[in-house]
Amino acid sequence: MKALLKTLAMSAIAFGVATSAAVAVKAQEISIIAVTHGQASDPFWSIVKNGMMQAAKDSNVKVDYRAPETFDMVAMGQLIEAAVNQHPAGIVISNPDPDALGPAIEKAVAAGIPVISMNSGIAAQEKLGIRLHVGQDETPAGIKVGAMLKSLGLKHVLCVNQEVGNAALDQRCAGTEKGFEGGKLTVLPTTADPAEIEAKIQAALTSDPSIDVVLGLSAPLVGERAVAVVEKMGVADKVKVASYDLSANFLQAVADGKALFAVDQQPYLQGYLPVTFLALNARYGTIPAGNVPSGPSFVEKDTAASVIEKSSQGIR
Repeated sequence: MKALLKTLAMSAIAFGVATSAAVAVKAQEISIIAVTHGQASDPFWSIVKNGMMQAAKDSNVKVDYRAPETFDMVAMGQLIEAAVNQHPAGIVISNPDPDALGPAIEKAVAAGIPVISMNSGIAAQEKLGIRLHVGQDETPAGIKVGAMLKSLGLKHVLCVNQEVGNAALDQRCAGTEKGFEGGKLTVLPTTADPAEIEAKIQAALTSDPSIDVVLGLSAPLVGERAVAVVEKMGVADKVKVASYDLSANFLQAVADGKALFAVDQQPYLQGYLPVTFLALNARYGTIPAGNVPSGPSFVEKDTAASVIEKSSQGIR
């Protein structure tokens, strides 16, 4: 009898070890693929990737971050289709051009792969069968920015768009114009080249003295350049600067009174939450029933200093 009990006990232990090992292997096998339009070398998207990688570590899953070399919707659609062919537990996408990316996204949905969008594309979430969206609804955010600028007594906004065709950025300028009721807004298209951005801002300010605020759609790409141009031209008393998104340098400009505010959409959360949600869905079948707004919130002079350290760490 003792021998039998000993054998059963040993078998139970062995079964428990084997089961634990199987669970561990299963957890390690959960693979999530992220396809965004932003390269991980970009200051903003590096924060998104940081959030994804931390979520992968916290949830014990594998995350593969992919992006085209430039803002290229054809290449991005191909990356999404390649991800579908690998049958991951979930796919995270940004969706700056729903018309162009829609067919590839629909292939993922048709294959039964849960898709979460982040950063851009909230308006197409339900239509394309995307489970939910984590990000900032850009048009309402723009309206708030426009209202803020109007409340400060400003009259003419130069909205600098470094990625024309990106629906989210186009919506920011359009929303700002709507909220800036009674004032004037001019869209200045540029590329992401810092030298071009500075040259075009300077040319615009020189040719139109009525411009009294430069609004960047990216703090590291445009906001910092705008501050530099305004200082170089010696017009800081006449031309103010504000920007969407954060960077340590732009936040320092806000803290020093060289810029009005930064608009935080929390890119770290935009990376962290979709991975976490897809990991929970893969393990337990649980997922939020609605979209998660990550912004906007305003970082002004009195709060900028407290955010700088986290920004320099790639978190804010």
